[in-house]
Amino acid sequence: MKKYIALAFMATSLLAVSCQDFLNKENPNAIESEHFFTGETSLELYSNGLIRGYLPSILDFINIDRYSDTQAWDGELLFYTDRFTVADQGSWSWTRLRSINYYLENLRKADCEEAVLNHYEGVGRFFRAMFYIDKLQTFGAVPWYDHVIDPADEEELYRQRDARSFIAGKILEDLDYACENCSADAKFRVRSTYVNKYVALAMKARFCLFEGTYRKYHTNDPSTGKAWTSEEKAESTKYLNECVKACEAIMNSKVYSLIDDPAKRATQYRNMFIDKDGCSQYTKEWIWAVDCDENLGVKNASYSINDYMKNAQHAQYAFNRDFVMTYLKRDGTPFTSDYEGTSYYNVSFHDEMLAPRDYRLTQTIKYPGFKRDGGKVAMAPDFTYSKTGYQPIKYLTDYIKDEINDATFSDFPLIRYAEVLLSYAEAKAELGQCSQAVWDQTIKPIRERSGVTSIYPTKADPYMVQYFLNTVTDPILLEIRRERGTEFAMEGLRYQDDMRWHMGQLLIKTKTGMYIPAIEVDMDLDEDGKMDNIVSNKLKEKAGMYVLQIDWAGGNDNFSGAGHRLSEGDHGYILGYKKLSDSYTWPEKKYVRPIPSPDVTLNKDLSQNAGW
Repeated sequence: MKKYIALAFMATSLLAVSCQDFLNKENPNAIESEHFFTGETSLELYSNGLIRGYLPSILDFINIDRYSDTQAWDGELLFYTDRFTVADQGSWSWTRLRSINYYLENLRKADCEEAVLNHYEGVGRFFRAMFYIDKLQTFGAVPWYDHVIDPADEEELYRQRDARSFIAGKILEDLDYACENCSADAKFRVRSTYVNKYVALAMKARFCLFEGTYRKYHTNDPSTGKAWTSEEKAESTKYLNECVKACEAIMNSKVYSLIDDPAKRATQYRNMFIDKDGCSQYTKEWIWAVDCDENLGVKNASYSINDYMKNAQHAQYAFNRDFVMTYLKRDGTPFTSDYEGTSYYNVSFHDEMLAPRDYRLTQTIKYPGFKRDGGKVAMAPDFTYSKTGYQPIKYLTDYIKDEINDATFSDFPLIRYAEVLLSYAEAKAELGQCSQAVWDQTIKPIRERSGVTSIYPTKADPYMVQYFLNTVTDPILLEIRRERGTEFAMEGLRYQDDMRWHMGQLLIKTKTGMYIPAIEVDMDLDEDGKMDNIVSNKLKEKAGMYVLQIDWAGGNDNFSGAGHRLSEGDHGYILGYKKLSDSYTWPEKKYVRPIPSPDVTLNKDLSQNAGW
């Protein structure tokens, strides 16, 4: 990753010394490829540029989950009702694909051994697959281009979309090539930053799980609105089997494993996400990661992630209590099983957070007694930031400097070995093959490193059945979904999980927050002896306190004003943000976004997604 600086310098230098020649040539691409693609170093530099182009900032990475069922945020009503319009859609750019296809068309001009050329072609095809995975998940059917298009070729530029099944098949072809040809050499696994055989296998597993379950839980192709053909529906099994094969290749290699120290289970999960040198500390678990470096000034956000995770002006992250209730007790049983009906909503913040539950709970969400700066600074949940009261700490580092201006340099993973284990378990369960042996190989070690006793499920947890709207009753699948939620909270996977499981309706359920015994009463949520929060329908500010304003007297289900209420009026659990009408349902068309209207106008053969 340190070579990105060299890549930028090289590109700038080439422009500076050869601008006149470049402008005078009839085919500047040919000149560039002739002089650039000369040996392995040039391939490495170009592929590193592709990596850099795809690496998200930490904010882009964790922001994805805001749109899912696990969180509530200020902008969700706008997103779910108004933002999905034909006129304001983005993400249709194809510039990055041209760079990838240009690289693939020219890389074999380099003077390298065949194995080296095959590796770097695998890297290029990996990124083409990444490009099309994003397009498929966003828009469904799109045009497939595996070559650089001549700007004068209007037939290619303005042609119709290819079918979803065709695009998915081409993605699988590219990923298969990358899996077979990308090197597994240790030099490509240094600090988990390069694309190698195992990164390709892990991405193949992720994509195949998505496509296999999407075909299973969706009745219709979202682009056409028509029912899958029998062949398209049957491909669900094909993709699930391909997911299994990719996971087994990684698992059987013994290159990766979960990092677990029984003596550190109360802290080790969160440490993975706040370590300044995680790419060095977690190479056995991190398959692909973003490597930051304070000495080189490579930071993980445009400004401090610490500021973003606690500053009220952002007010972006608040966990949904319905999701928080899914965290198990450490004896392996559901927390909700201790309460009848929905009485678990009346449990105090202290009792729910400090009960002997999955250690990931208090390493993901702020709890009574949470402290930073070497245990010197207590931090209460902040209602002005996190409107449900469940404020995340997963990426909030322990050191405190100038949090607004001071950059944050902690590395963070994009793909972890835990995902491989959970993808394997889910694919096997969807195929009806998740035996006790598979469970013990996958779910058991993940739970045990979180302090949770592993219990192979034989009976569905009623809470989880209800959580997923009575659409799934298989006890193994429900527990795997529970595990994905707790293990990957704020890791950018949940929104696509909701989409592939056909769970759009979960996104528009009213999000809930912590239990409040009474309004207008000062609370000490960090239990340090000082009052820190109050819920009020009278106060906007109170010295030294975080104030959550509510609007409960009006009796309007579509809350106005602050957009919050308590379930019982003057007490109860928080009902977060504005509520959509009970009659509103997530329409089928929203499982893909519309093709932007300017593009459909420009290309009459492009066609629009069904329902838009």
